[in-house]
Amino acid sequence: QTFEKLLIANRGEIACRVIKTCKKMGIKTVAIHSDADANAVHVKMADEAACVGPAPTSKSYLNMDAIMEVIKETRAQAVSLNESICCSFISSLSLQASEGVTFIGPDTHAIQAMGDKIESKLLAKNAKVNTIPGFDGVVKDADEAVRIAREIGYPVMIKASAGGGGKGMRIAWDDEETREGFRFSSQEAASSFGDDRLLIEKFIDNPRHIEIQVCIITVVLFQVLADKHGNALWLNERECSIQRRNQKVVEEAPSTFLDPETRRAMGEQAVALAKAVKYSSAGTVEFLVDSSKNFYFLEMNTRLQVEHPVTECITGLDLVQEMIRVAKGYPLRHKQADIPINGWAVECRVYAEDPYKSFGLPSIGRLSQYQEPLHVPNVRVDSGIQQGSDISIYYDPMISKLITYGSNRAEALKRMEEALDNYVIRGVAHNISLLREVIVHPRFVQGDISTKFLPEVYPDGFKGHKLTDLERRELLATAASLYVAEQLRSQQFLGNPRIPIAKSKRSSWELSVRLGDGIYPVTVSKDGTSFSVEVDGMKLNVTSEWNLASPLLSVTIDGTQRTIQRLSRNASGDTSIQFLGTVYKLQILTKVAAELSKYMPEKAAEDTSSILRSPMPGAVVAVSVKPGDTVSEGQEICVIEAMKMQNSMIAAKTGKV
Repeated sequence: QTFEKLLIANRGEIACRVIKTCKKMGIKTVAIHSDADANAVHVKMADEAACVGPAPTSKSYLNMDAIMEVIKETRAQAVSLNESICCSFISSLSLQASEGVTFIGPDTHAIQAMGDKIESKLLAKNAKVNTIPGFDGVVKDADEAVRIAREIGYPVMIKASAGGGGKGMRIAWDDEETREGFRFSSQEAASSFGDDRLLIEKFIDNPRHIEIQVCIITVVLFQVLADKHGNALWLNERECSIQRRNQKVVEEAPSTFLDPETRRAMGEQAVALAKAVKYSSAGTVEFLVDSSKNFYFLEMNTRLQVEHPVTECITGLDLVQEMIRVAKGYPLRHKQADIPINGWAVECRVYAEDPYKSFGLPSIGRLSQYQEPLHVPNVRVDSGIQQGSDISIYYDPMISKLITYGSNRAEALKRMEEALDNYVIRGVAHNISLLREVIVHPRFVQGDISTKFLPEVYPDGFKGHKLTDLERRELLATAASLYVAEQLRSQQFLGNPRIPIAKSKRSSWELSVRLGDGIYPVTVSKDGTSFSVEVDGMKLNVTSEWNLASPLLSVTIDGTQRTIQRLSRNASGDTSIQFLGTVYKLQILTKVAAELSKYMPEKAAEDTSSILRSPMPGAVVAVSVKPGDTVSEGQEICVIEAMKMQNSMIAAKTGKV
């Protein structure tokens, strides 16, 4: 016996994740939502739903008064909270104890202690946990930030004390960056967490980001805090080193880097910290590990983290179920010796982002077509969206968490490669091309990774997959075959020729295919259900069912299977094909049309040299200039806030506004 009804004060994929376990446990659920999320998936999945305010998070999902009112109206016995809801809400919730309301998670003291990076660092020191050198107090202003940074020594990390998810976090390499970092970090922290306090610590260069999942139990009779047993487990680690803007992109469990001795030492320190704050739920302790396997406490997250599925895959535990059981007062069902590492799991965070801009600037829009790769074996997708859902500027741009599992790392990565190729997302930009390139990169495959992986591997920014000569020929042959298959289909009506008396005996097509800066002559010959394609003097055999109505097309090229997606086409021969994760733009014309195309005038590109155009949708939160001002190259013009992150827009050249 647990609870009859549980309210979920969250949105998106994590709300859907909690609802799934509640259904399995026979618990009715109540969803809250903003006006913008009225038709969201988590609202449809829940047994009951209530609107708590307009779209901005501060007026809805962080609206404590409205959420408290919903708890009373629905008579929910338990509440699963968004960690960003401040501790005063949990204190208010404790007033409802006499009415039987239980919080799914640790008690107020633990959340206050671990949710505050300054206090948590002091507690970690007292618990004999390794910590990063730095200033343990609150930084008052930009001048003090510069003074502290100089004392610590550059580079430094400026962090929001109440922060998480990479928000309110900046790396500074000099005084100017420290002042700018202080300004943006404090503004982001105030916007996202309602707390603009900052701390500064030494930036550990080239670290790995490793987390230890902990689960600690306090056997409690309802609201009686005296009977504590303090059973504690660590559920192995997660490797989270692939990051952009201090936000994780790819995670896996276990880590390729840790040996059993380091794993045990980190796990024991994680449990020691949890016990020091009398922690009583599932939580995550984060460490930074250097190349010599020295590890330092980073923070403790008192919530179910985004990457928890990889831990569930290798341990077989349902962490949401464990959290609910702990909240009800049941003891853990497992001992430390029972916690295995079975196989390997990898998680990719699929975002509505343009990976070609700073490894991912937010994209908004409506998902015109959406199909998860659940037909691929050992694939799990945690999402809170569906076809027709809107990705807005108000919330995190995450589309889903894509998880694959295998008996070993190679198998899990191969499965991920297949899953990414079979993931259909239309209507918004997405980062699948970047994710696929990361998981197949030789450095990643060898486990040679750090938090600087992306800028080191792509120093000039991500440009997409670079085709080898063989891959280029495969793409050209596939595109040409697709063109011919469509030409043949256009001659048919309900499976029969449009004009029965006009029998076409054509079996060969001479085409010209433009890819990038190159134009390639391609000859296609039909051979039964296959096409023989000549590219660069080499012949390739291309076979497929040629189901042109399907968003996914499985093609076999000389025995090599590829899954492609054709995203668009027009009457001018322009077509976009997703091949090996990257979208390539091609133009396919007949030989005659290609010869005549040189007479077609080309549209002149727009001159944008005198325009400052935001690279992403968002809200203008500050304008630093006025008409008539003279600005120099690199000077800030305005600040754009998108998905709770603030970005400074600068002048590309000297000129007058």
